[in-house]
Amino acid sequence: MSSWVYLVEVRDGATPKEQAKAVGRLYEAADVASRISQRELVAIKVHVGEKGNRTHVRPQVVAELVRRVKGSRAFPFLTETSTLYRGQRGNAIQHILLAHGHGFSIERVGAPFVMADGLVGNTEMEVEIPGELHSRVQIAREILAADALLVVSHATGHIGTGFGACIKNLGMGLASRAGKMRQHSSIMPQVDPQKCQLCGKCRKWCPKGAIEEREESSYILQEACIGCGQCLAVCRFDAIRYNWGKESAQLQRSMAEYAMGALVHKEGKCFFFNVLVDMTKECDCMPTAQKKILPDIGILGSTDPVAVDMATLDLTREVGGKDLAALSHPHLDPMVQLRHAERIGMGSTSYRLKRID
Repeated sequence: MSSWVYLVEVRDGATPKEQAKAVGRLYEAADVASRISQRELVAIKVHVGEKGNRTHVRPQVVAELVRRVKGSRAFPFLTETSTLYRGQRGNAIQHILLAHGHGFSIERVGAPFVMADGLVGNTEMEVEIPGELHSRVQIAREILAADALLVVSHATGHIGTGFGACIKNLGMGLASRAGKMRQHSSIMPQVDPQKCQLCGKCRKWCPKGAIEEREESSYILQEACIGCGQCLAVCRFDAIRYNWGKESAQLQRSMAEYAMGALVHKEGKCFFFNVLVDMTKECDCMPTAQKKILPDIGILGSTDPVAVDMATLDLTREVGGKDLAALSHPHLDPMVQLRHAERIGMGSTSYRLKRID
């Protein structure tokens, strides 16, 4: 059965105020308010961007959602989880300070920022799912405690999955630290000594100290590696190798199952927004000011996380000739995550697009 996906288009280079207005129009057209009841705790999943990133979703967009939720006399809060890699989002204190620095403060957005997985990423609950890889997944506890969930995802390329939007924001973004490690467990990188320049950046960013310097190149200790992919992300000499054909597919399937776990007990209480603005080759976890690789399209929304991601790929293909994943990491197949999510019952890749004037 096809799912409805709503689209409010914006002009290329739309201001944050224009983007916020588009989100508000979509909220009304899709009757998102019907999914929220008075006095409910409403989690708004965001990604505030790593320090140095400038293309993350604007706080004005999130502030509009906060305002709408408050209109239902409910209690909204912004939420995120800690990252595996070393950066400014590895624990609650640094993460919240960065969020405030990027404009996601209670004064500007109108709602508090609550870390869903606690101080250091280990506040979790294990939930059962009908998965093919996992029967139980570790999800950030406060997500399960929330009554309703609005997910705001920035559509980008992704170094491990080819494409990151709603499913990635749910699966990676709402898993506990242990859950993230479990998803990445199939990723086993190696260093190509012919390309390694011994710059030390991979060693600096490795969260587990799993990379050491040897005589001719850096070397990854396989027994210590957690597969987070940060070494690949920061290497500027293409010296990190993966068996992408197998490992990316496994990561995507695992990520989709964790996404399902984040939605447990929230049937009829979720809505998913994909922001197709400032789309870049890499995700907002990169600590750099990236350039967008596609013209801005607009805001997508749906009650179906699979359909909204499918529509994102289709619309970017219409605009760019190739979809966002093909423009970013053409050797990776993002349909692995969508097909797997569909197979385990998360949603449908078949959808009907409704453009909102």
